[in-house]
Amino acid sequence: MSTPQPPTGAPTWPYCAHGADPVTDPIGCRGIHVPGRTDCLAHLNDADRTSYFTALAPGTDVDHRGTPFTESLLNKLLTALIDPSTRDPHFGAAEFGGAQFSGAAEFDDVQFSGRAGFDGAQFFGRAGFDGAQFARAAEFDDVQFSGVAWFRWAQFSGRAGFGGAQFSDHAEFHEAQFSGSADFDGAQFARDAAFDKVQFSGNAYFRRAQFSGHATFGEAQFSRPASFRRAQFSENSWFREALFSRGADFGGAHFLTSAELGPLVCAGRVDLSRAVFGAPVTLEIAARALSFVRTRWESTATVRVRRAEVDLGYTVLAAPVAVTAHPAPFSTGNGNVDESPLTCPDRVRVTSVQGVDAAHLVLTDTDLSDCLFSGAFHLDQLRLEGRTTLAPTPTGWHRKGVSPIRWTRRRTLVEEHHWRAQSAGQPSIPAGAMPEPRRWRTGPHHPDPARTPDPDDVAALYRQLRKAFEDGKNEPGAADFYYGECEMRRHDHTGTPKTERRLLWAYWALSGYGLRASRALGWLAAAMLTTILLLMAFGLPASSPKQEATGTVPAGGGKVTFTIDKQDPKNPVKDRFTSKRFDKAVSVTLNSVVFRSSGQDLTTAGTYIEMTSRILEPALLALAVLAIRGRIKR
Repeated sequence: MSTPQPPTGAPTWPYCAHGADPVTDPIGCRGIHVPGRTDCLAHLNDADRTSYFTALAPGTDVDHRGTPFTESLLNKLLTALIDPSTRDPHFGAAEFGGAQFSGAAEFDDVQFSGRAGFDGAQFFGRAGFDGAQFARAAEFDDVQFSGVAWFRWAQFSGRAGFGGAQFSDHAEFHEAQFSGSADFDGAQFARDAAFDKVQFSGNAYFRRAQFSGHATFGEAQFSRPASFRRAQFSENSWFREALFSRGADFGGAHFLTSAELGPLVCAGRVDLSRAVFGAPVTLEIAARALSFVRTRWESTATVRVRRAEVDLGYTVLAAPVAVTAHPAPFSTGNGNVDESPLTCPDRVRVTSVQGVDAAHLVLTDTDLSDCLFSGAFHLDQLRLEGRTTLAPTPTGWHRKGVSPIRWTRRRTLVEEHHWRAQSAGQPSIPAGAMPEPRRWRTGPHHPDPARTPDPDDVAALYRQLRKAFEDGKNEPGAADFYYGECEMRRHDHTGTPKTERRLLWAYWALSGYGLRASRALGWLAAAMLTTILLLMAFGLPASSPKQEATGTVPAGGGKVTFTIDKQDPKNPVKDRFTSKRFDKAVSVTLNSVVFRSSGQDLTTAGTYIEMTSRILEPALLALAVLAIRGRIKR
């Protein structure tokens, strides 16, 4: 922190000019004239000073801008303003702008009924304002506190301005109350700054503030928006049990060393976008929304979240970062943190990981139903732990042209929802409205096709996330993503060749890409029934063939030679569909399914029917087995 420097230039008020020197100090003392005198209070003669003090009464307005105060002189002024009813000094309007206080400046329990102006003042010793009451504006802008500054239990009823103030030693605001706005923009705290149990009823501004020591805001209450935008925390910062009734803005803030941000509660939005965490950090936040857009993590971090919608878009991860949905209210030594200001659902929804290198990202027990993945890198290395919720397909029956359809139940990416909603021409869902279970979810740029992901883009997302599930030994989760990838390839008319799309259509129709056992078993049952009917109609002969022997007997006797012929099986003319023939047809069909020859005598048509069955039906059985395995494998 910079050393306090004397002000430069002549003041705007009539000043004392005591000790002026044309060469070294042409201005001299900058203290304002005492009314009716040509000197400031510090340079009055004893008689005039005594006369001035005698004329003062509690609640009198005073103006001592630029005046140098010793500890003794200040105490005499305070004594002259003591209110007999309270036994504490009582100022009306008090102007001390640019004043210089050497020694201790004891304003403890002082009452200021009018404006208290200390802007630009210098306190070279202790500055004590414990219990002071400021009924109107309290201006401490650009004040320099060289010693400790105590404002414990102080009450600020109007604006409290500490913009650009410099605190070279400890700054204590324990249990202070700010009824108006509290402005600490650009303030510099060289050592510890304590705001524990402070009540900020108005806006609280700490923009560009510099905390070189510990910064504590334990159990502080912010009734209106609080801004720490671009603030710098060089040492530990604590916001344990802090309550933000509106928003909390930490955009662009720098946390240079280890930090414990929380547990805190915010009924609005906690904005940590563009913030920089230079050391390991633990964040415990219960909020309506939480933004980490373009936040930079230089070291490991654990982010425990309650209830919030979390935006991780374009976050820069240089080390592993774990975002976890905390299962219960945060607890401290005082019990559970009060979450009553929050009315949002008890779930953590990640809304975006766009532009993120997900190789270091871990998401645990999060809801990804509306999470945007497009533009992310290394999604195949993303770790999804615990219970991960994804958007389901629409429920119920729907009409596509003249045909009724029902969407297969599976977990999907919201990018697929956006594309399908745009392709189907669905109307946009109003902002803030709950998605309808029977409809696809519309995207933020709906219905603009140029800003809606194409099937080719969505297929790549499914492919990468499928590998992430497979690496985590979650085969059922990977199965849904494989299904989604195939669906997108089937509908991709630019990146997927036509022949490949036709194969995918067949693969989908027969077995749901090898993932729907019921579909494969249904086709298997239909194929077997068809085979049975065809065999009964065309494949089984009327009766078992009879052997016939023919021979030639030479004249005069001799050796007899027999030739055995087997007649070709023939279809019966009638009575093809009998129980006996049904039994034979079932035997042939079941044997065909497991690649065995039935050993039955068949007609020529029956032979070809059996061959076809031995190719098609085992394949359908294998697809059903594969689908079941995909759902139970770990």
